[in-house]
Amino acid sequence: MSKDIRIKKGLDIKLIGVAEKVTEKAKSSNVYTLIPENFHTIIPKLTVKVGAKLKAGETVFYSKANETVKFPSPVSGELVDIIRGDKRKILAIKIQADNQQEFIDFGSKDPKAMKADEVKNYLSNAGCWPFIMQRPYDVIANPDNEPKAIFISAYASAPLAADYDYVLAGKEKELQAAVTALSKLTPGEVHVSVGKNGNSPFLGLDNITLHKVTGPHPIGNISTQIAKIDPINKGEVIWTVKPQDLVIIGELLLTGKFNAERIIALVGSSVNKPKYYITKIGADISSLVEEKLNEVESRLISGNVLTGSNESKKGVLRYYDNLITVIPEGNDYEFFGWSKPVFNKLSITRAATFSWLFPNKKYNLNTNTNGEHRAFVLTGEYEEVFPLDIYPMQILKSCMYKDLEEMENLGMYEVAPEDFALTEFICVSKQPHQEIIRKGLDLMLKEIG
Repeated sequence: MSKDIRIKKGLDIKLIGVAEKVTEKAKSSNVYTLIPENFHTIIPKLTVKVGAKLKAGETVFYSKANETVKFPSPVSGELVDIIRGDKRKILAIKIQADNQQEFIDFGSKDPKAMKADEVKNYLSNAGCWPFIMQRPYDVIANPDNEPKAIFISAYASAPLAADYDYVLAGKEKELQAAVTALSKLTPGEVHVSVGKNGNSPFLGLDNITLHKVTGPHPIGNISTQIAKIDPINKGEVIWTVKPQDLVIIGELLLTGKFNAERIIALVGSSVNKPKYYITKIGADISSLVEEKLNEVESRLISGNVLTGSNESKKGVLRYYDNLITVIPEGNDYEFFGWSKPVFNKLSITRAATFSWLFPNKKYNLNTNTNGEHRAFVLTGEYEEVFPLDIYPMQILKSCMYKDLEEMENLGMYEVAPEDFALTEFICVSKQPHQEIIRKGLDLMLKEIG
């Protein structure tokens, strides 16, 4: 039975630079790069050497802790470089793409006729298992576990996020094949959340429980939806998959080919004409932004402005991202800026700022933190943008002093770093909330498992 979700706590950050609903094919990247750090907690074990010829979908490395979790090449070509860091840690694997792409044929499948073990083996061999994440801990799912439910958020509420209704349009067959296969992996439901007033391609699909959501960001976050539909208790596991990854899984089932093609949105006030582009996982960011930015000094972000990573033009589109955001670099400082009325910045308070007078105004914000790092200040503002039934300040502090029992009692199993992006955004103390939560989750995973 579906359950519609509505929240009031949160914050919509309206920025200039939303992508126009026009899709173009991006310039092909000569080299595609796999970065093991994109897969948190994974220690890679290489299966190929420099000079090896690869087909799209062929395994490049697997997890040292679990050989069934394999990571494939997004393109066919030659492995031209393996970049290593301290203690020979693998930092990047570069593959020069062929002009004519070749794919490994894993064989098309009928997901309706497959059993759970067959689905797991098929997705693992084809390199699609890394698309399946697990809660708690927000890491790649352990194939040996059985989740009580699977969650898919097909509504993106983050600033300038790609519109899933537009990106997934016409992909109903792939989505249906993917959710049917995933439904075999859990005794529970496959929960899909869509915008209440949208025209989602998930409407009318079988083997899912559909939920319609309304409210400010973070209504699109998986944690918010899990908390409202089927909360996680100690000892339970929930798996999550992003909608753009469902398309790759579905196409694999229908054609037998691992096609790493992805539609990404190039957005932000520093982009001349924000729009959508067809590219592939691991593409160079330069192939997406070249000659598309204005002359203002800018910061390139793989992902959204709240949770993305800072990249250069020589950087790479992160494995799970479908968004490149470009905003002005915040390297300017206002003299006595704290004492003057402010009209061009967003704030949830009414102290010196007037953004509350213009709720629909779009802002051209930069990366300036407008303050310096200091000890936590008790303001009560975190709770205004944090919809989970959790005390955000207390759980952050428990992570900092590493009290595992307190972290458990405060609800650490229910959260991921992205859930604290808004509290970090409004934090007057400029504390790195997401980093603190990530370290806390890693500690729990290591000590409790």
